[in-house]
Amino acid sequence: MSSAEVGTLTNLPLPRWPRPDGSYRDGPGPQVRDHTQLFQLIALGLTCAVVPESLRAQLRDDHAVVPVPDAPPVTTVIAWPPHSRSRAVADLVHTATHL
Repeated sequence: MSSAEVGTLTNLPLPRWPRPDGSYRDGPGPQVRDHTQLFQLIALGLTCAVVPESLRAQLRDDHAVVPVPDAPPVTTVIAWPPHSRSRAVADLVHTATHL
């Protein structure tokens, strides 16, 4: 399935995520703030979403999964306070940079 076909397949609006200033763009889709809320809205049949393959394990049985090969790539960003001395954060960053 292509990205263009996603909206026509379900006839559901895509969710609207907050901008950096907290406002939402205009549109018919529901306003969402996190993935838990997003997955609940999907289960209720109020929206659909294109999410990274890495989230597949977190999806519920009542979610349909369809590959979308032409979806844009996802960039993951890890941020932490500069004064952090956490061994767990250091291990996470070390692992992430070696993947």
